[in-house]
Amino acid sequence: MAMSSKNDFVFQVRRCQPELVAPAKPTPYVFKQLSDIDDQQGFRFQVPMIFFYPHNPGADGRDPVDVIRKALAETLVFYYPFAGRLREGPGRKLFVECTGEGVLFIEADADATLEQFGDAIYPPFACLEDVLYNVPDSDGIIDCPLCLFQVTRLKCGGFILAIRLNHTMADAFGMFQFMNAVAEIARGSVAPSILPVWQRALLNARDPPTITHNHHEYDQVVDTKGIVVPLKDMSHRSAIFRPSDISAIRKTLPTHLHCCSSFDLITACLWRTRTKALQPDPNEEMRLLCAVNLRTKSKSLPLGYYGNAFSCPAALATAGELCMNPLGYAVELVRKAKNEGTEEYMKSVADLMVIKGRPNVTAVRSLAVSDVRKARMDEVDFGWGNAIFGGPAMGGAATVPGLTSFYMRFKNNKGEEGIVVPFSLPAPAMERFVLELEDLFKMIPTNQAKNSHTCQKQT
Repeated sequence: MAMSSKNDFVFQVRRCQPELVAPAKPTPYVFKQLSDIDDQQGFRFQVPMIFFYPHNPGADGRDPVDVIRKALAETLVFYYPFAGRLREGPGRKLFVECTGEGVLFIEADADATLEQFGDAIYPPFACLEDVLYNVPDSDGIIDCPLCLFQVTRLKCGGFILAIRLNHTMADAFGMFQFMNAVAEIARGSVAPSILPVWQRALLNARDPPTITHNHHEYDQVVDTKGIVVPLKDMSHRSAIFRPSDISAIRKTLPTHLHCCSSFDLITACLWRTRTKALQPDPNEEMRLLCAVNLRTKSKSLPLGYYGNAFSCPAALATAGELCMNPLGYAVELVRKAKNEGTEEYMKSVADLMVIKGRPNVTAVRSLAVSDVRKARMDEVDFGWGNAIFGGPAMGGAATVPGLTSFYMRFKNNKGEEGIVVPFSLPAPAMERFVLELEDLFKMIPTNQAKNSHTCQKQT
């Protein structure tokens, strides 16, 4: 296995004072309720996202800070709820007071070049706190700005755009829609090509609410062994799976599973390897939460809907079953869980939120995975072309530290593509995870795949 610490270099960032960017024109002062999917406890956190743009001679004379700041103000005329503030009503119900106050914006410069990041850019990023400054008292869920933008110019003429966005307002597809709207206006459009649609009542609980499915992702499990570790005490790395790796692993499966998706395969591989690394008691129950996007399953949501529209059906197995059975066992469980994420399942989740008081997802012995490749984050173009990398800035950021891993598109400067998966584990478990992943690839009888994946380290 190749190890890399290419993102660990140190560079200085000079930041201007944070400012509020308000909508460019007056916007309605109204109160907008979030859906019963949006305001569940498990979505009440800030998602860090990051985009790297190279120098583009065609954009010389344009300052990315000015371009993005101006486009953001104009986009907020359409997406004016983002310029408001969340409030909490009875029953922990969240709503936006559309005050028009604006979003946080930071202008910055760094004495670094994109070349210093190496031949491939992907998480984790040691520089994240520098290029996405946590403005004091800004990162709460209630009564705080709903997003923060920092544009950092680089010495090479490129720039880094880092964003922090309140997850209750949008999922990955909604975030892309908002970011793409900013990019379109930055390139000269007078309005987004897809206009935003609120209509959050479409994903509210029914009357009366009726839970029609088992929702093991919300089981309340007691943490008797101190398994949940603060994010600051975690080790962060990324695994990269190239097409040759995925093909080689797939050949080890029974014939009837050769048609399984790369998502099913990688998820099963990571869940099983992670379980071995955590060394739980063989009889303890392990959970895998699969984010399933309703937009791909149903036509019930209008084009332009940017709220949270996914559920997280869970696969369950004991640690012993996961570790002792072949990989195909885990693949079957992943596929079964993913197929449960229907429109009816989503309605049942909304009903559960109302009946049970918006519980958090199960934290103990759980892994959540979200495939955001189809959100096409790297295609957000402000006039400098596509991003070299665009997407979530780290794995593990959630209401439960270390819970979530994102699957993102990856390409190095040779044009080689793959899937990058950032994740977080307590440091001792991370060392065992790396060894387990090495062992998996040693067992694959394909020279092409052996050691061709990467695990990048940042502790």
